[in-house]
Amino acid sequence: MFCNRAFLPLLVAAGLGAQEIVSVERIWDYAPHNAFTDLIRFKDHWYCTFREGRGHVSPDGALRVLVSPDGKEWKSAALITSALGDLRDPKITVRPDNRLMLTSAVALSGDSPYKHRSLAWFSADGADWGEPVSIGHPNLWLWRVTWHKGAAYSVGYATAGQKFARLYSSTNGVQFTPLVDRLFEEGYPNESSMVFLKDDTAYCLLRRDDEGAVAMLGTARPPYREWTWKPLNVRFGGPHMLRLPDGRFLAAGRLYDGKVRTALCWLDPEKAVLREFLPLPSGGDTSYPGLVLHKGQLWVSYYSSHEGRTSIYLARVKLR
Repeated sequence: MFCNRAFLPLLVAAGLGAQEIVSVERIWDYAPHNAFTDLIRFKDHWYCTFREGRGHVSPDGALRVLVSPDGKEWKSAALITSALGDLRDPKITVRPDNRLMLTSAVALSGDSPYKHRSLAWFSADGADWGEPVSIGHPNLWLWRVTWHKGAAYSVGYATAGQKFARLYSSTNGVQFTPLVDRLFEEGYPNESSMVFLKDDTAYCLLRRDDEGAVAMLGTARPPYREWTWKPLNVRFGGPHMLRLPDGRFLAAGRLYDGKVRTALCWLDPEKAVLREFLPLPSGGDTSYPGLVLHKGQLWVSYYSSHEGRTSIYLARVKLR
């Protein structure tokens, strides 16, 4: 069992008042490299998933799932490996049938004609995940799945040949079909996060990696086939976002200006501006946050190498 390892109270005057970091805890560092997190609350427990391996890119990538009743004491619920190759960037969500859904891409080894396949596992308890199913198309990395009104949406990005993003949808989390074949094509689009409002408006925060390319913000109305895109003001890695009950958009990810860090930002969708309000203790190899708003506090999983070994951290932030 892994217990709290660090505590860091901090007040930062920014945004709309002081944002208070209640605590930052290193919750896992057992593998040589622990990274690429996601976080969810399910059946009154916390679940944090991430990749373990020898390095940032290594052929032995496995998916670890941690569970905690209180966010303080963590234990391993599952370790998922694949004979197909390196498992990467796990994301976790809850299906409408109240089962957990874990997604990842496998960097294929051996004589496969493809570079990547996207996979999904399902579990009722976070421990027994069964066999994976392939989702989407080969060499299209379905990076994060978001559910809205019984349907799953995921932006897949091409990992071979022409660089583009494709929007998929699914009614069951198993069969994903293209909704927009070419969602975005400029500047090497890849990782993304989607938010759906109560009026069904969709927002997509999209990373781009060509030199000089900034992140993009897309908006669409049902049936989500026509999108409007705006360039944001910064480059942003490992993006995730959510909308707070007061209507503000909060985004988390890696900022590259000056010191590399994982940071929380306010997103102004009208002005297409990301404005940092709180850097998290981080540096070096860092990013890929998971976000959950629970009882008025923001819970953030992320990884960082600022203390040496690349490890998994959990921050709790009081928003004002």
